[in-house]
Amino acid sequence: MNNRIYSVLAVFFVLFLLSPLGAAGVKEEAKADDSFSVLVFVPGVAAGSPPYETMVAGANEFAQDKENVSVKVYEAGFNQAQWEQQLTSLVATGEYDVVLSTNPSLPEICERVGEKFPDQKFIITDAYAEGNDQMRTYLYNQYEQSLYLGYLAGLVTASDMEFANENLKIGFIASQEYPLLNNHILPGFLDGARLVNKDIELDFRVIGNWFDANKASDLASSMIDGGVDIFAVIAGGAAQGVFKTVTQKGAYVVFHDKNEYSAAPGYVVGSGSMEQKKLVMEILSDVVNGTVEYGKATVVGLEEGYIGFHFEDPLYVSSLPQDIRDEFASFMERLRNGSISYTLPVL
Repeated sequence: MNNRIYSVLAVFFVLFLLSPLGAAGVKEEAKADDSFSVLVFVPGVAAGSPPYETMVAGANEFAQDKENVSVKVYEAGFNQAQWEQQLTSLVATGEYDVVLSTNPSLPEICERVGEKFPDQKFIITDAYAEGNDQMRTYLYNQYEQSLYLGYLAGLVTASDMEFANENLKIGFIASQEYPLLNNHILPGFLDGARLVNKDIELDFRVIGNWFDANKASDLASSMIDGGVDIFAVIAGGAAQGVFKTVTQKGAYVVFHDKNEYSAAPGYVVGSGSMEQKKLVMEILSDVVNGTVEYGKATVVGLEEGYIGFHFEDPLYVSSLPQDIRDEFASFMERLRNGSISYTLPVL
């Protein structure tokens, strides 16, 4: 008797699952799947790094008025050897529809992680890799940005400004070496400067990490003693050491990606811009709408409006004489309209 009752109940349960009411429960789960989850993977820490800060800001701003979009920001820290393990652990949860990151070293890491999780999608800015159908990359034309910042540095070192000397030597301090720096950024900076004077030399030094401001300060001091009168610096939080030294010893700085005139007023004489926040918001819109073409790579620069220069800041105007500002503005216009041609080096 009891077995017969259990059999009847089992039949009713199966019929319920097949009924419209039971199907309605499945549809409700599908509706919940309309939610979209983004993992913003910061390969370092956001504070002090313009590309990371603006990536996080863009993702959060995109999601703030969209109930179905959630964003988790994860800072992986400065130990690059741990990035892959951390990303693997995060992706293994299966929680994220897309991983968003920015760094030239991320494509290799994401490719290895993606081999273990073939359904995971990755969007990476400031990087270039094509042919992987799990990944979409967007590379800022850093050769072009370095070209015009180098041109401005060349104008300054060849000038009679207060801290310019007769050595025709410009400096570059970086936290570490990587292909984009070695193949695009450094050559662009020197090429731009030599458009002003072919005899300009470059003194390049490496800190070894992204946080040691004291070492950055020591390097800058040594370089000034060796004749450098203007610097570029890509060093995260360690850049504060360069700002401190140029104000103490007398030298100038041009800065990539972000408005940094206020970091050392009168000494930071040029600031480039990178529209990371704008690009991130546009990318996430495409991702959510399902229009991203994975496997492709795109280079974006002046013409597309994703890099530029902060002309509008009063500190820029007060830091440079009119003749240098006029010459630099003319160069930028010629570069933007294609009158100045160049070949983008291979990464």
